[in-house]
Amino acid sequence: MMDIEAIKQLKHAYFRCIDTANLAELGTLFHDDVHVHFIGGTYEWQVTGREQYLANIGQSFNASSIGHHNGHQPEIQMLSADEATGIWYLADHMWLLGHNVLTHGTALYWDRYSKVDGRWLIRETRYERLYEINEALAAAPQLSSHYLGVHGAKVES
Repeated sequence: MMDIEAIKQLKHAYFRCIDTANLAELGTLFHDDVHVHFIGGTYEWQVTGREQYLANIGQSFNASSIGHHNGHQPEIQMLSADEATGIWYLADHMWLLGHNVLTHGTALYWDRYSKVDGRWLIRETRYERLYEINEALAAAPQLSSHYLGVHGAKVES
């Protein structure tokens, strides 16, 4: 049960790190040769390697965006003492402020985890959208607080 709890904490840290664009900590959650494959309504994205993933994700989670990603209902299966799989239900909202667009929906994540030197790492992660809604906003949201606006990287829109 301790390993299952450690895997849950790993995935919770993943969601926190992407929404706060904490790329330094996010990098510690992945295996060096992680494989990522995300399928949305308007995109399909694949990348292999932690450094390539971090370089790409930093372009999406920045001072001109707001992310809100929650992973629910984990189904963790231990395959061995150092291998596990997990299925997670994602509910998310993503605002692209420079484009006045809101994307929200749900997806299912399928993950593979490896225990390396006593730590669980994400070895493979993929999701496919159950639904995705992309809305053009008439105006930018009136924010009273915007963490990434203060702490996120400044990128050109």
